[in-house]
Amino acid sequence: MTDLAAALADLLASDFAAAPVTASQAGRTEFDERLDDMSAEALEARDAAATASLARLDAIPDADLTADEAIDRDLARSVLRGRLIMAPFAQWRRDPVTYSGPISSGLFTLFLHRLRPEPDLVDAAVARLEQAGRVVDAGIANLDPALAHPLMVERGLGAARGVTRYIRDLVWRDVEDPDQQERLRAASERAAPHLDRYVAHLEAMLPRAHGSWALGEERYTRILREREVLADDARSLRERGQAELERLDAEMCALSRDAVGNADYAGVLREDDANHPPTEPAMLEAYAEWTAKARDFLAATGLVTLPEGESCAVVPSPVFQRPVLGVASYIAPPAFSDRQLGHFFVPYAPDGASEEEVQARLSNNSFGGIPTTAVHEAYPGHHWHLVMRKRNPSAIRRVYSTPYFSEGWALYAERVMRERGFFETPLHVLQHLNSTLFRAARIVVDTSLHLGEMSLEEAVAFMMERAALPEPVAKAEVGRYCSWPTQASSYLTGCLEILGLRDRYLAARGHGDSAPADVPVDVLRGFHDTITSSGALPLGLASRAVMASLGETA
Repeated sequence: MTDLAAALADLLASDFAAAPVTASQAGRTEFDERLDDMSAEALEARDAAATASLARLDAIPDADLTADEAIDRDLARSVLRGRLIMAPFAQWRRDPVTYSGPISSGLFTLFLHRLRPEPDLVDAAVARLEQAGRVVDAGIANLDPALAHPLMVERGLGAARGVTRYIRDLVWRDVEDPDQQERLRAASERAAPHLDRYVAHLEAMLPRAHGSWALGEERYTRILREREVLADDARSLRERGQAELERLDAEMCALSRDAVGNADYAGVLREDDANHPPTEPAMLEAYAEWTAKARDFLAATGLVTLPEGESCAVVPSPVFQRPVLGVASYIAPPAFSDRQLGHFFVPYAPDGASEEEVQARLSNNSFGGIPTTAVHEAYPGHHWHLVMRKRNPSAIRRVYSTPYFSEGWALYAERVMRERGFFETPLHVLQHLNSTLFRAARIVVDTSLHLGEMSLEEAVAFMMERAALPEPVAKAEVGRYCSWPTQASSYLTGCLEILGLRDRYLAARGHGDSAPADVPVDVLRGFHDTITSSGALPLGLASRAVMASLGETA
């Protein structure tokens, strides 16, 4: 085994041991019975391990590596640098979801993927439920009201209540055998009081919370440059987002005027938002229909290679996810398994939401907007990409990723489907452009929030005004940006980087002067298959992988 292979194998083994829920989700079933150790000592030990692993990888020279090996090494280094940049910020002292998340996802994905016989899954779920109290104790000990902002505590409180409901009332319903179901139900009853304790602790903590979510300019910029291998700093990225916001505004005005005789695209979109599915089950049905249409389009055009045996289920979002996420999401098939079934989660409202809030959320899923979301989440967006990623022989590339690639790819997927004629009406195109404008607004808001130059109220108002979001969705979005710094900027930033890389690829293939709609489909398919099967790399590394496929350097 080479020095690099040994270093990467040790890194994966260390990470899986420290985060068994993540390992289990990747298909490493030997970790199914364990929950993460969330004690302060364990979390600080992860940072120390990252420092040692990075030093080991930094010592491996380029001369000893092939081009693919160098990308693997640099991917691991970027991941470790990102951890160490974030370590002093101590997100685990600020965000309550840090503790409820592994409990819910550690149970949910067991039954979502079903990689083992049902009795084994129940054994694993019972074992994890028995460890829930330890995780709750760690959260109570670690969270610091002097660091946690009330918004994050309130968001975490909603998540904790959702997890409590999931454990007490729902998780055992995924089991078919009555005896096994009763075993899991009894374990759930034993575990639920621990989540009740966590909810009570967060309720008491909320009035005392007075911390900040702001990451700060220096850390934000370092994440962009050292973790994401991008040239931007926080302020230049905000300028880029603002420029795209204005460009898209002009394009949408022109399209709206030409299509419906009214340049006020925001008003046109508000009218279209009123034309939405009347109920959540009707919304689910519409998403399933458009997901199937998108896949059929790819099969008919040959725009990508569809791996044999892949499929995507369109299902309601998990109960515990609904309080913290107001938009659609996706979970990929486990990286270390032969499964190719992904899950596209349609955004249902949280338990207890009023009919007014349910309808407001449904309006954010209008019939005009559903096609572009189906493309983003499924074909050829997240689902197709992450099934293609499973083809890569590198374990490192199947485990480590960045949203700047995965979300950038999904937004690019919307763009290329528009270029090749998938959307059927001007309103579909307008909604697609609005989804891109929404991501431009995210860049402006996310950078401004973490630079400390925009208040929560200003952020919500900005998203309502510039991205035309209903107030409940805008509030959920802003809460997400505060809790997950830099992620909201990943969508459009990644898309723009992928478009630039596509330009270079097409030029190298002799199509640099061709309009996107005129590029031969086999050439585009070559680009799409190459970049997605390279992994979900920081874009600077993805550029190296794609250009190397053409025999060129990045």
